[in-house]
Amino acid sequence: MRTAFIKMHGLGNDFVVLDARAGGVPVMTNALARALADRKTGIGCDQLILLEPSDSADLRMRIFNHDGGEVEACGNASRAVGLLLGQSASIETLGGLLQVDPAEGGVAVDMGEPRFEWDQVPLAYPMDTHHMPVAWDMLDNPTSVNVGNPHVIFFVEDNRAVELDRLGPEIEHDPLFPERVNVNVATIESRQRIRLRVWERGVGETRACGTGACATAIGAMRRGLVDRAVTVALPGGELMIEWTEQGRIRMTGPATESFRGTFESSDFGG
Repeated sequence: MRTAFIKMHGLGNDFVVLDARAGGVPVMTNALARALADRKTGIGCDQLILLEPSDSADLRMRIFNHDGGEVEACGNASRAVGLLLGQSASIETLGGLLQVDPAEGGVAVDMGEPRFEWDQVPLAYPMDTHHMPVAWDMLDNPTSVNVGNPHVIFFVEDNRAVELDRLGPEIEHDPLFPERVNVNVATIESRQRIRLRVWERGVGETRACGTGACATAIGAMRRGLVDRAVTVALPGGELMIEWTEQGRIRMTGPATESFRGTFESSDFGG
């Protein structure tokens, strides 16, 4: 069976999107997602996105990381799906209900309310998530937040000097984070601008991470380092993040369709 796919990206964070709302898509497994995401023998992507019917929203979005693991949320993928839909829509995810809307500069996503309690991040044991008394080498005093998925954020003088390829996997797999964690290292450039690098669990360092931008902006706002609306500059480009008076996170940025194609599912074990 040949299956249609759409290759997309949000600021270089790339996806293979499969639309299963009308059928014609093999049952997704961790092994199949991993095979399709492989950049040498598959189509290649950071995340595989599966669109399905939903009983509670306009559609359901499932997200599989490069390693095949299913995760709760992906901000860049939400914008990509919003671009595909071309209109306002509600999206069911494991991380909660999202709202996407066409906007100047791309697509705006209502990412919901951040969660700060230690057992909501989650952490392995009770701890102040605002100023965490932990450190890994040069990275210390982080903050943590769940924005649909778990994030830990470090504010440093120059994030370009951080050995994220070494420290990222160490922190991601630390027992403190029972569901693993996305690792953000950020430099505050002004009250309106943050420079960010992100190590995504199950993926590695990416050119952009929408939930990482949201989590980092919220962490910086919570510490009083920036205003309630900021630009987050990632290696792949910029996102606008706002923490509204209603307590919700609004992310705005571009998404791009790269190309479309088909694959034979049996070639990948589907």
